[in-house]
This record gives sequence, structure tokens and C-alpha cells, in this order.
Amino acid sequence: MNRPNFLFLFPDTHRGDWMPYASHVLSDLGMNELPLRMPNLEALMKQGVTFTRAVTPSPLCAPARACLASGLRYNKADVAGNHEDYSLSRKTIYSVLKDNGYRVGGVGKFDLHKATQWWGLDGWIDDLGKLGFTDAIDNAGKIDAVHSGKQSPRDPYMKYLYDQGLAEIHLQDMTERGQRTNATDLPDEAYCDNWLTRNGIQMLKQFPRDQPWFLMVNFVGPHEPWDITHRMKAAWENVQFAKPNRCSLPEKTWNSIRQNYAAMLENIDRNVGLLLEEVKRRGELENTVILYSSDHGDLLGDFDKFGKCKPERGSVHIPLVISGPNIQKGKYSDALVELQDLASTILDFADLTMVEAEDSLSLKPHLLGESETVREVQISGLDEGPQHPSKWRMVSNGEWKLIVEQAQHDRLYFLKDDPWENRNVAEDYPDIAAHLKAVLGMA
Repeated sequence: MNRPNFLFLFPDTHRGDWMPYASHVLSDLGMNELPLRMPNLEALMKQGVTFTRAVTPSPLCAPARACLASGLRYNKADVAGNHEDYSLSRKTIYSVLKDNGYRVGGVGKFDLHKATQWWGLDGWIDDLGKLGFTDAIDNAGKIDAVHSGKQSPRDPYMKYLYDQGLAEIHLQDMTERGQRTNATDLPDEAYCDNWLTRNGIQMLKQFPRDQPWFLMVNFVGPHEPWDITHRMKAAWENVQFAKPNRCSLPEKTWNSIRQNYAAMLENIDRNVGLLLEEVKRRGELENTVILYSSDHGDLLGDFDKFGKCKPERGSVHIPLVISGPNIQKGKYSDALVELQDLASTILDFADLTMVEAEDSLSLKPHLLGESETVREVQISGLDEGPQHPSKWRMVSNGEWKLIVEQAQHDRLYFLKDDPWENRNVAEDYPDIAAHLKAVLGMA
């Protein structure tokens, strides 16, 4: 069989419980069905395996993507926060694919050289070649684009807006947007996720037919700010969402944010459908592994908080769906997996290895139905820095979850009875807390 292609769909900040899961999965998460509209993702779930307990190694953009690229956990990938670039001296999954004959493409927000604040006006800088890409249109994230591009563009998306006479509309809309949920005046075709999807489709069209390919589509949504177009806004403005966990904020605040967040997910799903149509048009759908995941989540009002960087479920839990040749269909898995496991998984399907990816476990045997157990514990963490004021680590064995945070009491949760992590039982179960803490090397 020909080596498979890979289409890696990677939104920014899609929390793992905001998925069109079956009722029994939602029940385990302590949730009722959400009014999400993601038919293309639902179709992928029916065609593959959906992991319901995946977590990020670090709930912050640059560290999470560094872990993915390297196949390492947070404490080894050497990107502590968004203020640091990925080291060009470190191998990546992308370079292994490239060195073994793959066309390696990417569009959207890579965040592998986030601190540099220069993306090239066509989305290419030579560092991307060193990281393993043969084709790339790398754009800044939402906030980086407007901060760096106030006077002139420093990434291809802002250049596009300047060229179209739309930059001032976008700059004014994003200035101090914060938690505002009003619609942007950008036309739909100029909305960033729609623009970058067109780049991805065009890149696919240019890939040769006689060479295996890998394409990573890094959507900028549903990352805050929660800017959406007038079309997207109109489709969601009357939808009611469930109240966030332990939230005392006004309903108008959290419900309007959740509406916009869902609108961004629906729009991403629509773009996923367009990308899949191009793979189908090429006649390659049957030999393409399709992956859908995210770098981290968003608390969306849980505990009166929004954003990432926290050890709670809304921040560290991520979606993960994988479909493709010989992969089981319509299966839910509660295996304990981590984002960086996708590095070895992709390489395994390509019949390749990367010995440096020592914290990455291939999910291929699990996906093919040959094995059920993946790992015994999951670990996530973040050190204090510009994005977070304190250092913390999280460890879970699927039944219990321990959070060890600087200058705070340890927090232990029994997830079966307390999936929302509301009752700290560390004092009631000191032996369990001590055992999990020892796993972190912090006993």
C-alpha cells in the first residue's frame, strides 16, 4: 500500500468537552448535549476513533505546539511560554517526514517562532524549512497580527487585509476588544479562518500526485477575542447555553461569549468540509489519515474565568479524532493520551520513527484495534512567566486528578463523582495524593 497522506486539522483553543459526543460520554463529563453544529466533525467521528480524555502537555499555544513538534512533554521541549521560539537545533516530526520523501505543508498559525514577531509577508521564513516544512503560509495569531501590524503588515494575513483595504476595519475592531461579542465588519471571505482555508486548499491543489503529503491546517479560532462575522452572529444570537461551572458572572456575558465560540467552531467545521472535498477531488480520501485536535481549551466562564493556562478541565482537555485506512470506525476511547502522542502516531503510520520523541506513544495499535492501553497517567504543566503568574503541574490516572500549584494547597479530585473538579479531597485521601505527587517527582 502507498504511504498514507495526512490531513491534520488543528484549531486553536477548542476545549475537549465542547464536542458532538454521544450522550454517555457527555454524562461521564457531567454535561448535557450542547447545541453545537459540527456535521463534518461528526462524520469524521463515525469514520474513526474519538478519544474522550486527551489532554495537552501545556495549555498555552507555543509550548503545546513545541511538545507536538518534538514528541516531548512540557518539561523537555524547552519552550516555557509564548515568549520563546522552538529551537532550530531540535528535530521535529515535520523534518522526519520531509527527510523521508513527504511533501510537508502547513497553513495558518504555526506558533513555532511566535517570539520573533515576523512571519514573512508571504508566510515563509527560512526557519520553516529548517523545521521541516517544504510549503508553508504561516500567519500570526489573532492578537499577534494586530499588535505587530498596526503600522504595516508583518504576516501574510495582515498583508492581505492591507491589500484589500480592510486593515483599518480589522485594527479598529480588535483594539481593546476584550470580551466584546459584537460582529466584525469584515466580509466573510476576509475572515481569517476562511482565508487560511483557501490557502490550504490551494496548497493541496499544488501537491504532486506521485508524492505522499502532510498538510497541517492551523485555524486561529475559536481562540479569543470572540470576533465573528455578521453572518455567523445572526445564526447564533438566540441560542441558549448551559451555565458555566461555578460561575457568578452575568448570563449576558457568558452566554454571548459561548454563542460566539460555538459560531467559530461551526465555521471551522464548514472549512473542514471544504478541505475534505479537495482531498476527495484528488481521489486520495481512502489513503489519507485525518486528525482533528487542538493545542488547549478555554474555561469559557468556568470558575468565573476565561482563557487558558489553567490546570482545570476546560483548559487542559482537548478534542482528538483520528480516521483513515484500517482505523476502527465509530469508536469512542477513554484511553489516556496526550497531544504529543500524535508525533509518533503519524510517523508510525508512515512507517517511520523518531527516537528523540521519547514522550510520544504511537496510538496506531490502539486505532487499529490491536491494543487498548496507552499510558497509565497524563501530565500537563506550565511554569510562571509572562502568561502565567505561578508554576503548576497536573497529573491524572483517569480516576483521580492532582494539581500541584506554587503557593497553593494541593488539589485532588475524584473524577468519577466530581468531573467538574469542584471538591478538593486531598486531605481525605492523602495516600493517593502522595502517590500521584511522586509521579510528578515532587514528593
